[in-house]
Amino acid sequence: MDQLSEMSLVTMSTEDSPQVQVIHPLLGLEALLARQQAELAARQQQVEETQAAAAELLAFYAHKQSTSSAGVQFLDGIDAIRSYIVTLHSRVREEFLTFAPGGPQTAENMRASRPLNTRMLKRGVQMRTIYLESIRRDRATMEHAQWLESLGAKIRTAPALPNRVIIHDQRTALIATDIENTAVGAVVVTNPGMISLLYTLFEQVWQSAEPFDASPERTPGKLTAQQAEVLRQMTQGRTDEAIAASLGVSTRTVRRISTNLLQLVGAQSRFQAGVHAVQRGYLPATPQ
Repeated sequence: MDQLSEMSLVTMSTEDSPQVQVIHPLLGLEALLARQQAELAARQQQVEETQAAAAELLAFYAHKQSTSSAGVQFLDGIDAIRSYIVTLHSRVREEFLTFAPGGPQTAENMRASRPLNTRMLKRGVQMRTIYLESIRRDRATMEHAQWLESLGAKIRTAPALPNRVIIHDQRTALIATDIENTAVGAVVVTNPGMISLLYTLFEQVWQSAEPFDASPERTPGKLTAQQAEVLRQMTQGRTDEAIAASLGVSTRTVRRISTNLLQLVGAQSRFQAGVHAVQRGYLPATPQ
């Protein structure tokens, strides 16, 4: 009886009349899925909060240490970051990997990076960069990416990226301390274990990212990568502003996409959208 109750298949009628009432299996299943979806969203939220706390702790520890003896060094401000990146470009010998969130790149950043990237690629360095999918609607950033590919770089796009990260020669990584304001500071990591984790993360995102010369698939009846990412973040309770920042698009664009998604899955709320999306196969039943 306890197991049937946990599965929402039976319930007690009243306190005065403790009789068991059978619930229709379809209703019980919907209630069970809704509860599991809520638990899943809560676990995912805990994971994200843990990741954020770890990043803050890493930045705080590096700032307090102010040395690279522990494999971690803190760079304070945009000038220190730019100076270090120039040095990084001159040191790289084999491979240069980059997560480039923030959507369309600024003209200043693209102009400043051109001579550095040119010298690096001419030395035969293997360069791979993952941009947000939203750059495909920005002509200047697209032209910059095409220019990089013409020099031998490899470019892909993803609907969302975890942070701004640079990894060179699997020996050093540069991580922004604030993804929404990368000019605040960065952490330089040389610890082999941490580098291995970051490199594995990059490879996983790279494998699922869209090749630059391919058009994102729009199969009838299926969500685009961007729609799926918006739906995933909606079910986690993230605000439109936070979703827009992670995708490199406007808040207005996110609201338009979320409205269409609610209609598509037949939901009245974001939580209900997550349940319906899992039931209809738009989202996995367990986190990937």
